[in-house]
Amino acid sequence: MLDATDTRLLAALQKDAHLTAHQLGELLNLSPSQAGRRRQRLEAEGYITGYAAKLDPLKLGLQVQGFIQVHLSTHGPDQSAGFARMVNARPEITSAWTMTGEADYLLHVYCADLSALNSLLHEVILPHPAVARVQSQIVMDQLKRDAPLPT
Repeated sequence: MLDATDTRLLAALQKDAHLTAHQLGELLNLSPSQAGRRRQRLEAEGYITGYAAKLDPLKLGLQVQGFIQVHLSTHGPDQSAGFARMVNARPEITSAWTMTGEADYLLHVYCADLSALNSLLHEVILPHPAVARVQSQIVMDQLKRDAPLPT
């Protein structure tokens, strides 16, 4: 069970994963060793699954962000596994979800330009044997970045 201090610690780390035990202790009114032990416990219990740097896609030359809805033609375990392997092999696909509703999958992609998005769609995703059709949306502007999870 998480207590109020744990949730404050998780919220602080989502904003800045570089916080030291000393800084966490100051924020949480704990000693640095207590704050460090709490962080270790939350990592060991799986509340904290990792740490990563957030990169600016535009500075990396990734001018096009989009979402692709994928509709499968067949839904067997072999087709799903093959599709999952393809998704995991493509760096342009940064997130993928299985969905309820009309589409079977929703893919979040970043590409250098429209030509690269077109290639991803027509040379990689659509030729996959399990794919029946796709529908893509290009992001015009992102109103809110991936925010911290509510704690």
